Amino acid sequence: MPDLVVITAELAWPIAIALAWLAGEIMHRWSGVPRISVYGLVGFAVAQAFPDLYTSDSSSPVTILANVAFGLILFEFGYRINLNWLRLNPWIAVTGLVESAATFGVVYVIGNLSGMPPLTSLLLASLAMSSSPAGVLRVINEQNSAGQVTERVLHLVAINCVLAVFVFKVVVGVWVFQTSGSLGQAISHSAIELLASAVLGAVFGVVIPALLRQLGHVQRDGTVAFALAVVLLVAITHAANLSPVLATLTFGLMARHRRISFSRTERNFGAIGELLTVLLFVFAVTTLDWERVVAGAGLAIVLLLARFVVKTVAVAVFAHPGGVTWRKGALTGVALAPMSVFVILLLEQTKSMGIVLVDELAALAAMTLLMEVLGPIFTQYALVWAKETPQEEDA
Repeated sequence: MPDLVVITAELAWPIAIALAWLAGEIMHRWSGVPRISVYGLVGFAVAQAFPDLYTSDSSSPVTILANVAFGLILFEFGYRINLNWLRLNPWIAVTGLVESAATFGVVYVIGNLSGMPPLTSLLLASLAMSSSPAGVLRVINEQNSAGQVTERVLHLVAINCVLAVFVFKVVVGVWVFQTSGSLGQAISHSAIELLASAVLGAVFGVVIPALLRQLGHVQRDGTVAFALAVVLLVAITHAANLSPVLATLTFGLMARHRRISFSRTERNFGAIGELLTVLLFVFAVTTLDWERVVAGAGLAIVLLLARFVVKTVAVAVFAHPGGVTWRKGALTGVALAPMSVFVILLLEQTKSMGIVLVDELAALAAMTLLMEVLGPIFTQYALVWAKETPQEEDA
């Protein structure tokens, strides 16, 4: 008879994903909360109940699948970014730069005042700059929202994620330099890594659309081809220790501007994309430990409130120059709340260098869990209050 423990371990992830999906459907229909918020709660609960069954490292199949899921979301996210709009309305780019820089500065100061080492405060501040493309895009697709706030949220998330990746990699490079004494190794984990990732994504963004044009039937075959390309791109960046975040985002951005289009029915890459999304949001919180979450809850609340206020105020300040009312600017800032999935997967890529911030920094664990659950709800309400969802239009 097969060992019961082995069977349980093999079934752990499928059971967690099935439970998360079921709970998400039930809670969404009962209360209207975003499904991904429920996925996170279920994932955290099962991971705390059976901690030995939900351990994973950077090379485990579940981690790789989570990166593929995130890559698919980032591709679709990049695909919706319109560079021409940023050129015609540069205030959006200015808003993104200012709110990201202000968030970085405020979180860094709070971290220093709380007694964190300077380098740890810098890493935390760089992560706090970001908003989660996975959380934001999932809520937008789930709500079928469209309008000024929706588009501005998408573009601002893209801007502060690129900035967050860049600053995070630079700080990690400094960390590596301090511990290894090798300036070459430090550079390889920052600027060169980011440049190579962007170039690789751009190459995919040129080659895949060209290949599809040669094959014909772009509308019918495009989604499968792009999904396979994302899987390959994530695998290459994972093997080469590059940034799958920047590579897949650049891929989507280039593919859009090569004029290859999706149909609306192919959002989230269909059923497989939906399944991988459940896995992604369950996986994101299985890396957290309840004791660390409790220990860091106080500081996490202070940091999250500061982050929330800074992003909301900064976006609202530039609302009028950018062409919208201050109210819609403030709602755009509120919608930038999610950050958890982006943070977790970025940290997973640094474990091979011995930097395990989630284990060392309790406040980050608490911030991640809180934003896994609350972040999508903030985004949902911001879109509803902006009257950019079908429910509001029909009211």
